[in-house]
Amino acid sequence: MTNKTARVRLGDLSIGFVDRLADALRSLGHDPHPLLERYGLDSARRAEPGARLSIARYMRLGHAAIQLTDEPALGLRMGALSHFGHAGLAGVTAAQAPNVREAARALVRFEALYGSNYRGRSSFNEDANGAWLSFYSISPYNTYNRFVVDSILSGWIQQLSSLAGQHLVTESIEIEFAAPEYATQYNALGALALKFEAGDNRLRLSHASLALRNPHHCASTWQQLLALCERELEQLTRTRSLSERISAILGPLLNKSRINGCREPDLEEVAARLKLPTWTLRRKLAEEGTQFRAILNETRRDLAVTYIRDTELAFGEIAYLLGFASAEAFQRAFKRWNSQTPGEFRRTQRRMNE
Repeated sequence: MTNKTARVRLGDLSIGFVDRLADALRSLGHDPHPLLERYGLDSARRAEPGARLSIARYMRLGHAAIQLTDEPALGLRMGALSHFGHAGLAGVTAAQAPNVREAARALVRFEALYGSNYRGRSSFNEDANGAWLSFYSISPYNTYNRFVVDSILSGWIQQLSSLAGQHLVTESIEIEFAAPEYATQYNALGALALKFEAGDNRLRLSHASLALRNPHHCASTWQQLLALCERELEQLTRTRSLSERISAILGPLLNKSRINGCREPDLEEVAARLKLPTWTLRRKLAEEGTQFRAILNETRRDLAVTYIRDTELAFGEIAYLLGFASAEAFQRAFKRWNSQTPGEFRRTQRRMNE
């Protein structure tokens, strides 16, 4: 077995998101502590500054909470109970924004401070009529991850509404997965339009909603918090090697290239995202003793190990996410990398965790 199998993870998020889930459990009459302690999330752990939780563990925790409550729409309830503090420093900063527009921008700009995902990141795209606030894809969907999309989209509406002091009228909500059994519960979000099986997970706000002011805004505090977030973000970037930054870019690109039927990501595309000339990127990688192709292969290998170890995804789905032409091609590559088939590796990991 390779000794680098733990290097790449699906991502992680602030421990504050666990408090959001705990509040939802309490609202349904359940004591959250036994479940949280089963996942090693006692009160001391949840009070650690800057503590993070892996996305895979968070999805398993959410799935267990849905089974406990028999409430498949638990994510929507989590969002309705969310507040800016759940997003840590970035959330506290967004809460001091002068208006809804700047709060949404802050949540996206500083997302890495409270959550990271190797499949992509959130975005805020404004046009002449309003803006789309989009949450990165975590497909394929199942009972382990639909609640994440629900909690994020409904949480954004709740947080931004609390900032404005009134419920935001959302022009449209679009969701990637098919309408679930609890689809009617999305009506509580008050969107003028709701679409399932869409191309993205996102919500649409008008310019009037974006311009709503924050009555509790303090300009000096806002600027101080912005500067602090920028320093934290710079520090986070500085501590990662160039190879690690490239791996983070490649994760979502691999999935995107497969979905769009395009070629796999290449050096030129990654260099453009890093805002570096191609020759400069190639030279810097040589200085680190590696090459782009090696990083691409390592990223595929490490993500494959993580998907198999930390999720319940079928091997065909994993092959799709990593840009392989077929499940068979993925299985051959995995055995070449790890001297085990994906099935053998998953069984071994499960025995180790029993």
